[in-house]
Amino acid sequence: MLQDSNILGHERPVVIRLSFPTCVLGTVCLPLLGLTTCVFISSVFHFEDSTGTHCQVPNYLPSISASISLNPECHIWRFCIGLHSAPRFIVAFTYFKFYKTRFSSRFPESSLSCLNLAFSISEIFGLLLLTYVSSSETYLVHKEGFALFIVSSLIHMLITCRLWNIIKKYSLSPEDAKSYHWKIRLLLLYISFCAFAAYFFWKHNMYKSTPCYTFFALFEYLVVFSNMAFHLTALWDFKSKEVMVISSSEGKDF
Repeated sequence: MLQDSNILGHERPVVIRLSFPTCVLGTVCLPLLGLTTCVFISSVFHFEDSTGTHCQVPNYLPSISASISLNPECHIWRFCIGLHSAPRFIVAFTYFKFYKTRFSSRFPESSLSCLNLAFSISEIFGLLLLTYVSSSETYLVHKEGFALFIVSSLIHMLITCRLWNIIKKYSLSPEDAKSYHWKIRLLLLYISFCAFAAYFFWKHNMYKSTPCYTFFALFEYLVVFSNMAFHLTALWDFKSKEVMVISSSEGKDF
């Protein structure tokens, strides 16, 4: 991420120039569009295949794993996540640079910045793993990818809220306060939705009652949507920043 195309005293042509909020919005919209498209196609065209359970209990909503494992849904989801993942790495390292600058003289927060980066990258790899290894191909690997995604994102959110609590105390910007308060709200929603999803999954496996898997699928959607919304708070964090792709060539003649 650069804000000036003048590098080492040389003016270089800007190939692509986007505001950081536009980049963040596009990054978050990709999995949102992919997921809603996959769930819609599964519900309308593959309802029996996407809602069927091993215990034959009636179910009325496809789980995310079922929705992204069918054809053509899996290709749509993989395409969206493939485009989504590269900007996610940019955002993760942008936050890391931001935290290291803010907390260069504070040992606990500086160390937390490194942990935050590690869990952010772990979350992305978990997402890639559950995306490119579907539950219909290798269920165990897909399940481990989903668990990695959920746990990493939770720890990443917790550390982020801890860091922004410190930032808010020493910042006069209303945008920083707004970002922190929304991060806290979305973290609490994320934890609540995870707890409800786990409860209904456990109840389905234990008692095989009819609505449990449907409620599990519903709260699974809400877990993912709250995760997306949490990442969307970067709109406030880097409101004035820009992403630029700058040509490295200097007018070479061939």
